Amino acid sequence: MLYQRSSQLFAEAEKVIPGGVNSPVRAFRAVGGTPIFIKEANGPYLYDEDGNRFIDYINSWGPMILGHAYEPVVNAVIERAKKGTSFGAPTALETEIAALAVAMVPNIDKIRFVNSGTEACMSAVRLARGFTGREKIIKFAGCYHGHSDSFLIQAGSGAVTFGTPNSPGVTQGTAKDTLLATYNDLDNIKELFAANLNDIAAIIIEPVAGNMGCVPPAKGFLQALREICDVNGALLIFDEVMTGFRLAKGGAQELYGIKADIVAYGKVIGGGLPVGAFAARNEIMNYLAPIGPVYQAGTLSGNPLAMAAGLEMLKALNNDAAIFTRLEEKTAYLEAGIRKILDDAAIAYTINRVGSMISVHFDASPVTDFKSAAKGDNETFKKFFHGLLNEGVYIAPSAYETWFITDALTYDDLDFTLSAIQKVAATL
Repeated sequence: MLYQRSSQLFAEAEKVIPGGVNSPVRAFRAVGGTPIFIKEANGPYLYDEDGNRFIDYINSWGPMILGHAYEPVVNAVIERAKKGTSFGAPTALETEIAALAVAMVPNIDKIRFVNSGTEACMSAVRLARGFTGREKIIKFAGCYHGHSDSFLIQAGSGAVTFGTPNSPGVTQGTAKDTLLATYNDLDNIKELFAANLNDIAAIIIEPVAGNMGCVPPAKGFLQALREICDVNGALLIFDEVMTGFRLAKGGAQELYGIKADIVAYGKVIGGGLPVGAFAARNEIMNYLAPIGPVYQAGTLSGNPLAMAAGLEMLKALNNDAAIFTRLEEKTAYLEAGIRKILDDAAIAYTINRVGSMISVHFDASPVTDFKSAAKGDNETFKKFFHGLLNEGVYIAPSAYETWFITDALTYDDLDFTLSAIQKVAATL
């Protein structure tokens, strides 16, 4: 494929935007080459500025669960825009989507809308600290909760040491309140609690990790975290920015039967517009201003365009009982096809999948945490990525990202994808 126009646009963008992109993964640094610039999208397809068409497995990193330019969402946004795009004042729409979200998700009484998943996770942690009166949090290596300072932390020299910043601009003072744990390692969690007795406000976790590829929780892991939090008076925060309204109507809480104390949302809940939210039971949410002492605010929070888009998306998911079954079946079909191709080609790999989240790791060992995810053969992944791109299939330009399946994909699209993978596998 030719990417002349994209190459020109990237060169122009680098002059006025740091790295030429507004979010680092888009720059293709992990895979090499020049990023493609998208002109438009429809259903499961992207169209770039050079006129190339791609089957899309990024789906704006998750929210396009019903496909790009989903007509009810588009129409809702257009009609709302005609009446004004932001008021900085309450609207009936906010209450309508809040009531629907609360009805769809188990174990939440109230929800507050914000503008991004980062903001949702940041606010959830502040609320947990305010509610418990404690300062430290536990996060897991490889789990991404946005770019708030508290989350940009890497491990210290041992399992129970304080974290250290892994981005300039994050202070040591902030880092000392974030404890880093290993995903799926309960002993590690118990050590952290033993070393920081009565200091830990919350554990924050992606119940299904999506930022080291797709990494599912081990059997019983989430339940054990729930029990540890209960015993130690800490809160359990589920970052369901990726999993919420995607893995089930009620997200990972419903799928795994685990009650989180606070849940953060994004992606699907906005129907493609910038939206985040966090939710909990009344006892916790009533700690928020203006009725409680924990402050959180946002001029554009609950803006009518985002609320209109999100409401139509949630209505569609709530009214279609078979949607999650279809997504599961399509993703399972794709997984089975990829397995056969890579087996036949004698390529070392591991595939992880939960519902409509799936990733291919080029290593034969199980991928259960960030360390095992990092063992994958990145050079093979680069060839795989660019090979698929040239065949008209667009997957995430990083080995550490999950693929997201949209219901707009047909089985013909899946067969086209498998045919492309078979061509590429022959070159690896």
